Amino acid sequence: MSVAFRRESDDEHLEPTFELPIPPGPNLVTPRGLALIEAKAAEIEAQLAEELTEEARKKLLREARYWRSRAASAQLAPTPDGEDVAVGTRVTFLRDGKEQVITIVGHDESEPATGRVGFTAPLVRAMLGAVEGDEVEGPGGPVTIERIEVA
Repeated sequence: MSVAFRRESDDEHLEPTFELPIPPGPNLVTPRGLALIEAKAAEIEAQLAEELTEEARKKLLREARYWRSRAASAQLAPTPDGEDVAVGTRVTFLRDGKEQVITIVGHDESEPATGRVGFTAPLVRAMLGAVEGDEVEGPGGPVTIERIEVA
């Protein structure tokens, strides 16, 4: 019989489920970020204790592996002094004549729409270590650091 007419099961046609990707490098977090990671891990653990379908359990276990890993690898970033751009600082900068403000946070705490940008973002990587008045070359052009505050 031709292979085209053979049907083993419906499972062989399902899309594979991969683990949630863990960003490379250190898992630097702010105190807020650490609390968020621990809260998310606890929330998923509580959901796993409930009655679930097999499919829902698989999905939650996948998320649990991610958040357990992130909680285990979290490294509290050193408390910034506000003198230079670092994880945990709020940075006001000029780009194309427009003032913008971002807070530099860990990867899992990142929410660019609210101004929380992860330390691995290209713009932040260009700014790290800069002091007030420095001009750095960011993606899309030069950026001038106006003000640095401890977030």
